[in-house]
Amino acid sequence: MGPRLSPEQRVSWLRLIRSENVGPRTFRSLVNHFGGAAAALDALPDLARRGGRPILVCSRAEAEREIAEIERRGAQLIALGEPDYPQTLAAADGAPPLITVAGAATVFQRPMVAIVGARNASSAGRSFASRLAQELGGAGWVIVSGLARGVDAAAHDASFRSGTVAVFAGGIDCLYPPEHADLAGRIVDDGALVTEMPLGWRPRGQDFPRRNRVIAGLSLGVVVVEAALRSGSLITARLATELGREVMAAPGSPLDPRCEGSNALLRDGATFITRSDDVIEALAPLVDRGPPPAPPISLAQAGAAGFEGGEPQDDQRMRVLELLGPSPAAIDDLVRQSGSDARTVQIVLLELELAGRLDRLPGGKVSLRDFGFRP
Repeated sequence: MGPRLSPEQRVSWLRLIRSENVGPRTFRSLVNHFGGAAAALDALPDLARRGGRPILVCSRAEAEREIAEIERRGAQLIALGEPDYPQTLAAADGAPPLITVAGAATVFQRPMVAIVGARNASSAGRSFASRLAQELGGAGWVIVSGLARGVDAAAHDASFRSGTVAVFAGGIDCLYPPEHADLAGRIVDDGALVTEMPLGWRPRGQDFPRRNRVIAGLSLGVVVVEAALRSGSLITARLATELGREVMAAPGSPLDPRCEGSNALLRDGATFITRSDDVIEALAPLVDRGPPPAPPISLAQAGAAGFEGGEPQDDQRMRVLELLGPSPAAIDDLVRQSGSDARTVQIVLLELELAGRLDRLPGGKVSLRDFGFRP
């Protein structure tokens, strides 16, 4: 892992990720392209304007207030590449550039496994999740989950003494569900509360898949206990598969709709587990191999010079735009088929993304949101 950010860099990083239409993948592209967050911030207004519309850029005052409030609450803001940032999460595609952590960040140095499942879990499902979490915690594993009702709460409650990580869908000050305040208080003694969302952010439905991606990214593997066919737990399992993590599931009654999703995972090739030894055995090769190296991200000083070079010509921009559509396209293909160099294509994509017109997808692919619209 790299050096810690300077206070000036931390403000610039937070301003960039809190600016409109800047997600983790866009952040990485901007910082790597312009040589640092400060230079990327300077470029944002022109990029968005050329993409089709202006955007809101987070002010220095807003970023400084958030940092001060995080520190006042006894939490910390950890940047991608810093020593305390979880290595498994850093290696994940779309890793958050900044996470807010309350509790013991040292817990990230140990191997982590996620246990997720139904909010309305049966008594048997909760008992199994509790026993699994307790035994895995005793074997040195940190349990990761989402602090939800049912399986998540059972897993956290059984492992808070050995170390557990709860990932929030909202700000660190916006606990959900609120009745788990006492559980969250117990977690921070030997574990951690984690979120990528701003202070004061109250979770919405669309924020939970983003939280689930962090759960999967932190963990070497995900265990699913009782999940319906349409559930957040299956989203976590899918995201874990995309990230190359091990997906495991406990079998359930074919008569219980709460087990249809987890049983479907087993049918589709998830590892069958009925005890903690099954989990440890499945994850042993990943522990031995260690986390893969994280993709590079620039830690250039805030005053670093931006990327030199002019903006794309109108005909270059149009050729890239014509190649885009609602279906995912590989960036390498766009470079080859447009006849432009990689730098030019990346700038056009950044323009469109900052204007809210482009989605970045796993595997280096992109798609156009407003297909049919042309400037």
